Amino acid sequence: MLEAVIDAVREVARKEIIPRYLKVAHRRKSDGSLFTDADIAAQEALSGRLTRLHPVPLVGEEMTAAQQSEQYLLGAEDLWCVDPIDGTSNFVKGLPYFAVSVALLRHGRPLLGVVYDPVAEEVFYAEAGRGAFLNGEPLPIKEQSPSLRNALAGVDLKRLNPRLACELAAAPPYMSQRNFGASTLEWCYTAAGRFDVYLHGGQKLWDYAAGSLILAEAGGAMCTLTHDDFWADDLWHRSVVAALDHDLFREWKTWLQARV
Repeated sequence: MLEAVIDAVREVARKEIIPRYLKVAHRRKSDGSLFTDADIAAQEALSGRLTRLHPVPLVGEEMTAAQQSEQYLLGAEDLWCVDPIDGTSNFVKGLPYFAVSVALLRHGRPLLGVVYDPVAEEVFYAEAGRGAFLNGEPLPIKEQSPSLRNALAGVDLKRLNPRLACELAAAPPYMSQRNFGASTLEWCYTAAGRFDVYLHGGQKLWDYAAGSLILAEAGGAMCTLTHDDFWADDLWHRSVVAALDHDLFREWKTWLQARV
């Protein structure tokens, strides 16, 4: 099934997303976030392909909140979770950092995850218990920083509480920080070793479903700002504290939890 999912994601990106890149008009949802015809077309195409592979309910980012909740409850055993274009703002502006993300959940936990960057032609993927990979190469692919003070951090400041965001901006514990605007890829960059530590103030299911499995299968660790058990936090608004190296993760987690 994993190979079939990767094929489906690549084909949908080739047919529905890349031909619209730099050309598509955009609109805003009620929450202010962007969406495009490419998001809608890609979600519909993925829904058709995935449910033929495994006929179970599907949650997609471009559904209404009511539809998402309904599909999640219907998929209590198995559930597809799709983000057709993560990084829509980048896609609209012509910034080459966006991805297609697909996960298969079983009893609420990811069993399979695929994140595809169609510009870089990078596909990150994992199956539970079988490791994580980038274009066939086992993850991680980079060595980690030995300490937090030398770390490169992936941090989304805008969803953090203002006091913590201000401290991270003014006196960060790490060497340098990046935020590129596509959380599914940020998970994968952490799993690959491109980011040493990762922090996000609040993600929805489709933001973390595939990436959390890819990081876990690469050997990484994760929690939230309020829960040591990542999976115990709010399904629809879950913060992320993560790192590939476990010693570095504990140092990062300790620094953050002392400030929330």
